[in-house]
Amino acid sequence: MTPNTVLWVYIVLLVLGGVMGFVKAKSKASLIASSIFAAILAICALGIISWPYAADVVLAFLLVFFGMKFAKSKKFMPSGMMCIVTVVALALRHI
Repeated sequence: MTPNTVLWVYIVLLVLGGVMGFVKAKSKASLIASSIFAAILAICALGIISWPYAADVVLAFLLVFFGMKFAKSKKFMPSGMMCIVTVVALALRHI
């Protein structure tokens, strides 16, 4: 699996999470934030941003964000799961 494939899978999961947050909790913020970060990661995956670690920086930011949200809420879904998915995505991009 290539780093870009891992990134595209993560992008899909991120958008699906935002859509689920909107459908279940009517959270427009979840939908908007997931769409913005998915767009930034898609730009990285397409090679428009030439710095090779740009996607990793965005993923690291999302890891911190989801980690803080999980620590505050103590609820595994969705922030705990997204922490795990983000760690896996970062690891797979560098294996």
